This record gives sequence, C-alpha cells and structure tokens, in this order.
Amino acid sequence: MSVTKRMLLVASLSALSVGAMLSLSACSDKTAKTESAATAAAGVTATRADFGKLSDGTAIESVTLKNTKGITLKLITYGAAMQSLMVPDKAGTPADIIIGYDSIEGYEKTPNYTNVTVGRYANRIAGGKFTLEGKTYTLPINDKTNTLHGGPKGWDKKVWAIKDVQQGADQASVTFTLTSPDGDEGFPGTVVAEVTYTLNENNDVAISYKATTDKPTVVNLTNHGLYNLGGIPATRLATDAELKIESDAILPVDAHLIPTGKELPVKGTPFDFTTPAVVTDRAKSNDPQIVLVNQGIDHNYIIRGGVTATPKLAVTLEDKTSGRGMTISTTEPGIQMYTGNFLDGKIVGKGGQSLVKYQAIAFEAQRYPDSPNHPAFPTTRLDPGQTYTQTTVQHFYTVK
Repeated sequence: MSVTKRMLLVASLSALSVGAMLSLSACSDKTAKTESAATAAAGVTATRADFGKLSDGTAIESVTLKNTKGITLKLITYGAAMQSLMVPDKAGTPADIIIGYDSIEGYEKTPNYTNVTVGRYANRIAGGKFTLEGKTYTLPINDKTNTLHGGPKGWDKKVWAIKDVQQGADQASVTFTLTSPDGDEGFPGTVVAEVTYTLNENNDVAISYKATTDKPTVVNLTNHGLYNLGGIPATRLATDAELKIESDAILPVDAHLIPTGKELPVKGTPFDFTTPAVVTDRAKSNDPQIVLVNQGIDHNYIIRGGVTATPKLAVTLEDKTSGRGMTISTTEPGIQMYTGNFLDGKIVGKGGQSLVKYQAIAFEAQRYPDSPNHPAFPTTRLDPGQTYTQTTVQHFYTVK
C-alpha cells in the first residue's frame, strides 16, 4: 500500500474510531474466575495503581491502558501525563517511544514538558500579557520575555483527579479532571477541565479535552508528547524519521519566538514536508528561522482545513529502521512541531539516559501561539455557557 493511500485510510479509520467511541462498563470482580473471564473478554484493559509520592507526600496514581495488539499506555495523575507508551516494531518487539522519567521524582524535580497536559494556555503569550474585554491581564514570565505553557506553575505541574476509568471489548479509557481557580497564574475565570485518553483495538490513542469557565478567559490545551519511534532509551535521533505534514505554511517567529502574524509558505524552504522527508536534514539547515530557534524547528504549522468537527489527518511520521509508523489527526488548526532543540543533556531521563538535542520530536495540536494578541488568528476565547473541546488521535502501524 502506498504512503498516500495508507494516510487516507488511517485518517478515515481514526475519525471513525473517535466517532464510535462509547463508554463501556468495567469488569465485575465478584470472583477471581469471573474477573479473569471478564478481563479476557474485555480485550482492552485499564489497570489503576500507585506511582509514588511527591515531596510533600501527595500520592500520585497511574492508569495503564493495554490492548491485544501490543500497545500499552501508562498515564499518571501528575500533569495528566503519558508516562510510557509501548509500541511494537516490525518484528513485534515493543519499546517505549516517549521520553520521560522512570519515577515521579523526575517529573517533579526536573520538569521539561515531557508528555504532559499543558494549560491553561499551550505555547507562548508575548510579554506575558493579553487584553480581554478592555482589561489587561499580566501573567508570570517563564520563557525569557514570554509566558510559556500556562506559566511556571501551569497545569502540567498540577495533580489531576481521576474522574472515570472504563474498559471494554474494543477500548479502554481514563478521564482526568482539574479545577483551575480564578486568577490561577494570572488567568481570569474558574475553569473546570477534563482530558480523556482512550486506547482501542485499532491502535488509536485518542486524547479528548473539555473545559468550561465562569467568566471570559482564554483556553488552549495540548499534550506535549515527545516521541522517538526508534525507542527509548534512544539509540538514534528521533529526527532520523521520515515526516509528512498536511500543511502549506508555517507561522514565522520573531527574535522572541513569537509569531509575526504573517504566514510563510513552506514551498522551497526547509519547513516543506508536503512530501515525505527526513527531519534531521531540515533541522540542521542554516535557514534564519531554523537558526533562530537554536538550530531546529519550533514553529506552528497551519493545518489544512482549520478548525474541524472531527479529526483530520495532520502528521505522518515513519521510522524505517524500527518499522514503527504513526499518524496524528486533529480537530485543531495548528500543529506546533518541536525537534527537541533545547534538550541540552543536563536532564537525565528513563534508563539514566541524558536528554539531548533531536532525541525526541513533538507535534502539539493546538490553536496558534499568542492568539489573544492576534485578532486574525483562530480565537482561544472561552465564555460562560460555552464548552471548549478538542480531539487529537494518534494512530500506530507497522512499516514493512
């Protein structure tokens, strides 16, 4: 099957699977025999367990979702994060494909946005300020001159509550919830947020978000997944994979890494992934925009179709050596691609391996960076009575 046909098939399957996702009852535990039979019949299982304690004694829990095709996703309540994601290679051997830490200490002491849910506002807000209904809000600065991913104590550093765990014949899921009070990191309004992770037998990992507010605010959520399809601990660069993005333009940035407000067509530039290309070759380009972000890519791609009711294909990434492939479909208009440019080896991740440049790559589905300060960008405003929603689906397959 050609790459193009595969991508169209994957997009259709992913959208169909999201539309078909239904809540299914967890297995009964009346007797050991009954529980065993129910688990076997369930197909996709959900297992809840402890994941250590924070330095203040707060208990952290994990929920592990596992299907019969060899995919296992472990999630933790700290940051509503993906802690590990085991995916088989072309030989059927599973490996973790996301960077992170082996224990809760790493997430608490050396936070680096490793596969966490970021909010209340993903990406950068220029100068840590925005105006809403004539009032200017000032946010704490944590990225030189900007507010990044909701501030120094954003939702990635909060302990989320487990609202619901489900498992059934075709899928299993966990829903995390968080209440962010009015004034949290400078943002207005009390926001109640939910994120649901669902794994199904089609090898889809769906991430769905909801949020409501009691006063006008801005909301922009994403998962900061950092992937290496070759496996973690890494033996080669994540950027050695082949990439295709359904985008004809990016948002170029200024010296402060804030979008200029203009669009830059990718044709003829290192940002052009309209046809499959190896990422490393482009990340090491001398293009001024590449050099500006510490020799790599840290830019928002404008995805064809804009905001959609159901997920549309946005990204296809294939590691020919391992045979692992993944697609990302999303309802969002933008994908922030980040090639791990600022991983400098100072942080030690899973298996005692230092996290270095190009070791992982992120594709953050979201609205555009600094949207509150760019009226022409897709809005991130959320008002009382409205519900913010977003769905992003990662589909995994084997490249023969």
